[in-house]
Amino acid sequence: MAFDLKNYLFGNDTRQLIYKSLDANATRSRAISQNIANVMTPGYKRKEVSFEDKIREAMDKKVAGFTDQDGHMPINKGIDLSKVHADVYEPNDPTNPGEVNNVDIDIENAKMAENQIQYEFNVRFASFEKYFAAIKGSAT
Repeated sequence: MAFDLKNYLFGNDTRQLIYKSLDANATRSRAISQNIANVMTPGYKRKEVSFEDKIREAMDKKVAGFTDQDGHMPINKGIDLSKVHADVYEPNDPTNPGEVNNVDIDIENAKMAENQIQYEFNVRFASFEKYFAAIKGSAT
């Protein structure tokens, strides 16, 4: 069986992962925006987003292997990303870098910039298959 690079790069798992990552970028952007908007709100607790660890966990559950007979249990059929979602939580952070709450405006601005870079990459990667089809002259 020949290695299918296009399916590996743009297959269902990869596409689903990119779309989930875009959702996580949007969620993270909202959380960071809330943090920035509440930088001077006394007692406000900053929000964080958990996503990457959940993806790693889902990928670790994938069983590696192959079958050599039709009756064998399916192995290596991909990962189930349908149940993986970005979650917003309040970290247990007792420090008050802003002296009003636990939001540090410099850190939040850096996180926003990092999230924007990740978002741009994900959008470009999600669009790459269309460019690939255009180069080949085929419509998808």
